[in-house]
Amino acid sequence: MTRLLPSAAEIREAAQTIKGVAVRTPLRRSAALSELAGGDVYLKLESEQLTGSFKLRGAFNALSQLTGEQRARGVVTSSAGNHGLGVAEAARQLGIPATIFVPSNAPTVKKQGIAERGARVLDEARDYDDAMVRAREFARESGALFVHPCLGVPLLAGQGTVASEVFDELPGLQTMLVCVGGGGLLGGVGAFLLSEAPHVRVVGAQSVHTDAMARAIEAGRVVEIENYPTLADGLAGQIDEDALAIGQATLESIVTVTEQEIASAIAWLWLEEGIRAEGSGAVCVAALRAGKVRHLTPPIVAIVSGRNIDQDRLDQLLAAQG
Repeated sequence: MTRLLPSAAEIREAAQTIKGVAVRTPLRRSAALSELAGGDVYLKLESEQLTGSFKLRGAFNALSQLTGEQRARGVVTSSAGNHGLGVAEAARQLGIPATIFVPSNAPTVKKQGIAERGARVLDEARDYDDAMVRAREFARESGALFVHPCLGVPLLAGQGTVASEVFDELPGLQTMLVCVGGGGLLGGVGAFLLSEAPHVRVVGAQSVHTDAMARAIEAGRVVEIENYPTLADGLAGQIDEDALAIGQATLESIVTVTEQEIASAIAWLWLEEGIRAEGSGAVCVAALRAGKVRHLTPPIVAIVSGRNIDQDRLDQLLAAQG
């Protein structure tokens, strides 16, 4: 059976691999959220990562382990945008040709960022799942290596460095809120905490329009979801058996928030905390503000996973909340 989760040692090793490439992002206490929760709440600001999200961590760790022959053949991946940005930046630094398949409605800021890093962007896919189908087909036809956006021990080890940084600064951590899409961030963060701090509650958050993991956890099997428009585009798409296994192994619970709750959290983060967050990055804060997480035990960390939201979309949300 394929091993899904990295060890704490592999995550620590990944931290050394990405040092000097990925930023060690701030862990910042939120006075307003702390008051709301009745105890200390900290925000892990992956929104301040080099590519605007945590995805660079896993991408660079995974690509750095490729052989010379694999690097020469190039890499291909599918992405809602942020994984593509991470792969594009890692490929640029390592001198690897990269092709990224994204949905046609992916945020412009993400597509432009990928192209600016020298990767080829193909944006004709209907949605996230179609982009993955196209990327896998391209890999078969071209010989390029497909870099899964959410699976693979090296990728998850890189994502797990988010948790190792948090735990180094806040060893008394009791509750970790993680945004959940395909399980990549969850797998890395959850694996580290299972090994190093098994008492920590790991609570997932996702939109009601991206709730593949929540439905699968409840049903005990993979459940196909509809492809609805969502502010949390980075969490969109189906999950598979491996992703479900990651969720079952790492999650204490998972909650969903409405699109309006996400919109409100995006606006609140900008207006009250000065933090630019995309929808995927705001779901944990949305869950806290909406009271969706029961019996909170502080100190609590909510991961703000990314900032890559188009300016016109942010302006619309701010105007609507005003």
